Amino acid sequence: MPDQWILWLTVLSIATFVISLAVLPWLVAHIPEDYFLYESRTAAPWKEAKPLLRYCFMGLKNLFGLMLLAGGFLMIFIPGQGLLTMAMGLLLLDYPGKFRLERRIVTIPAVYKGLNWLRNKQGVAPLRTDRHS
Repeated sequence: MPDQWILWLTVLSIATFVISLAVLPWLVAHIPEDYFLYESRTAAPWKEAKPLLRYCFMGLKNLFGLMLLAGGFLMIFIPGQGLLTMAMGLLLLDYPGKFRLERRIVTIPAVYKGLNWLRNKQGVAPLRTDRHS
């Protein structure tokens, strides 16, 4: 039985690593460069117009965010981009105080540098923050 757990954890670890390598650059490239400059955000117009679509999208986005958060946590102990993966998971999840936490996380020099490194690889302008304008 313990051998099966090790096998499943290994498979999960490899899958999370491969998925994060494939998806993280795309997600980071789609963050608007001025996303962290404002104190608050405004809701997108389509959220009010199509509530069913919004809830389906939110459910999928939160599920994916939880997977990235869990995978990032695992990557702290195994090879991978753990902090960046966890940061992207937190960006995707919906919870109270999310934007304030996102702004604090992105000002961590290692996270900020890593996000902009990924953006540079995608040919996108670097993120700007109050500290890094």
